[in-house]
Amino acid sequence: MIPMNIWDIQLPLRSLYSKCIEPVCRRYELTRTEFDILLFLANNPKYDTAAAICEVRYLTKSHVSISLRSLRRNGYIAYSVSEGDKRRIHLKVTEKAVPVVREGRKRRDDFAEIILYGLNEQERTQLHSCIQKINENIQNCLEASAI
Repeated sequence: MIPMNIWDIQLPLRSLYSKCIEPVCRRYELTRTEFDILLFLANNPKYDTAAAICEVRYLTKSHVSISLRSLRRNGYIAYSVSEGDKRRIHLKVTEKAVPVVREGRKRRDDFAEIILYGLNEQERTQLHSCIQKINENIQNCLEASAI
């Protein structure tokens, strides 16, 4: 049995995160999904395709497609065609997106400080280790289709 009901903090956690990033989304006229994708691309340049974003972030193709179209139209990302496969499109964050990414990272760090307030370094390290293990368990189960 989980000593704390992890499900009870899921919605307040999402709500607080949304509240933290809302000023950036409003300032740059981004949807939450556009913001998340832009930060994801900036922080994970090796996952530079729409398919990778869908797979890693568990987002639907339609949401990713709509968001990428808007991000490109607004100049925050650029597309390039793969040399080996003309159907494969690579995504790159543009210079115009740098201030958005900077502010987004700052708000994300503020969010982390809020939720980790009062935890010492050892507790933060333990929490990180536990979250990694839980994520590994989830990934292993999903890959094995054990459920």
